[in-house]
Amino acid sequence: MTDKPSHLPERLAFLADLNAARYITEGLLTGKEDVPAIALNKVTEPLPRDEARGALMPVRGLTEDAMHAFRDEKVTAADAWLAPRIHATLRLSRREAADRRLWNYLALGVAPDYVVWRHMTEPRKGEAPRVAATRFRGAADTQAFARLWWAAELFRNGSDYGPVVKVCAQQDMLNTALRLSVIDHRPTAQALVELIGRGTVRTGREINALVKAVNASAATLMYDVMAPDIERDGRPMAQWIEAAEWAPAVPRRALPEGPDEERAPEDSVATLTEHFSELFAGAPVRGKNTDDNESD
Repeated sequence: MTDKPSHLPERLAFLADLNAARYITEGLLTGKEDVPAIALNKVTEPLPRDEARGALMPVRGLTEDAMHAFRDEKVTAADAWLAPRIHATLRLSRREAADRRLWNYLALGVAPDYVVWRHMTEPRKGEAPRVAATRFRGAADTQAFARLWWAAELFRNGSDYGPVVKVCAQQDMLNTALRLSVIDHRPTAQALVELIGRGTVRTGREINALVKAVNASAATLMYDVMAPDIERDGRPMAQWIEAAEWAPAVPRRALPEGPDEERAPEDSVATLTEHFSELFAGAPVRGKNTDDNESD
């Protein structure tokens, strides 16, 4: 990790939507200009508490390490590495993570170079490469850092981030599932992970067909009744957040550990895994009979 750039402050901050919009310029979106950091930091708001988890450099260091580690690979591969580490470094509650101002600041004030590196489109005939503005300031399922945090939060199994890695390695699952409210039901999320692990769904088309079938079935079946989760206990999360004051930096090679919550019930996960497998068997997959060798 490099030394802290001189223009970066010591701590994270909030950046309101209207102020963020001023700095999302055409030059930034095309990778030709940087964000004027000094000017931007004059319009930010401080975090409400002076806690260790508000330090800026741990997050900046992760983005630099990701860009270095995956410089010779497809940039999408960085998601599976970065998502659990961003989650374990920030240690946010869901209520805190719902505040777009933090994600605006991470994208524009901490690591705009990462956003450009990760989300710049491939050159196409007649179209110059560019980054979508929603990667800097957007919804939780598209904003560059919010999407990683929520993927880690919704797909971790207790303290285990292993399922997060599997989901983030499948861009179609990551991009589609985060839009579905049923993913907040942990056995549902873990059943989808299990089908990826089994190899039941492998291609983007198969994943999209599965997710569509699961979402449609949820309109008539109550997954939380069919496969109940345990009652959530907020104490492990609160203790995990408190422990940020003395926690070491997240490991780069091994996966970090999340909140010490109970895992999703195995019986419920198994029930939905079989149900979703049956749904997928009858789901239409575009090109299934003509393009069986498709790969992501």
